[in-house]
Amino acid sequence: MSTVRRLGRISVPELKARKGGEPIVCLTAYTTPMARRLDPHVDLLMVGDSLGMVLYGFDSTLRVTLDMMVAHGAAVRRGSERACLVVDLPFASYQESPEVAYRAAARLMAETGCSAVKLEGGREMAPTVAFLVARGIPVMGHVGLTPQSVNMLGGYRARGRDPEQREAITADAVAIAEAGAFSLVVEGVVEPLARAITQRIAIPTIGIGGSPACDGQVLVIDDLIGMFDSFTPKFVKRYAEIGDQVAAAAIAYAADVRARRFPAKEHLFGTET
Repeated sequence: MSTVRRLGRISVPELKARKGGEPIVCLTAYTTPMARRLDPHVDLLMVGDSLGMVLYGFDSTLRVTLDMMVAHGAAVRRGSERACLVVDLPFASYQESPEVAYRAAARLMAETGCSAVKLEGGREMAPTVAFLVARGIPVMGHVGLTPQSVNMLGGYRARGRDPEQREAITADAVAIAEAGAFSLVVEGVVEPLARAITQRIAIPTIGIGGSPACDGQVLVIDDLIGMFDSFTPKFVKRYAEIGDQVAAAAIAYAADVRARRFPAKEHLFGTET
């Protein structure tokens, strides 16, 4: 029997229907070439505001702008055709009011062609999620360790170690799910809490430093391939060391240039005879 090639992207309803089923495979992407390489192998490409740290060298995600997210979201859209595409709303683009969030989200969707937007926050953001969803904008939530709130949280520490935090994060997850989000990133929380949230809510959870019980997993691609080495979170598994290979290639190139081995005859024009 011949294999039927899929036409079109994996849709938001398709991902939502994966609750409790086949795990959702998600990676971040920020550029067209990377999107082309990842697209055949993942269900969801996330253009995360983590690009501020891994591409721009910022010390947090707080300096990322809506213009940046639009540019990188459009680039990933051009490099992909299968995966569902979700783009982050950056810091200060949505917290002021549901109306402000709508304008930012509508711009992201119109200018990038993404399938959905992602925003951070819990109960305080539930009215905004409901406002967006009611106006046709699919929303992915994000609770637990929320990088845009790093200053309020006191750093990148695992969350949910004490009963008060566990109750608060669970309430956040429930509120975002009930507000109409189609999925929820659960980041940097103790494993039993991520497992409990996954069992509690009716939408898929996407874990990053969560639990294997989550309905899917996401990693930052630069962490996965060893291109970002400023720090390595506990939840990261490196599947390659591309950074070392890049350095080795640069060393070999520099040696060839200094020894006048490059360019060689085969790299030149007009030397065929």
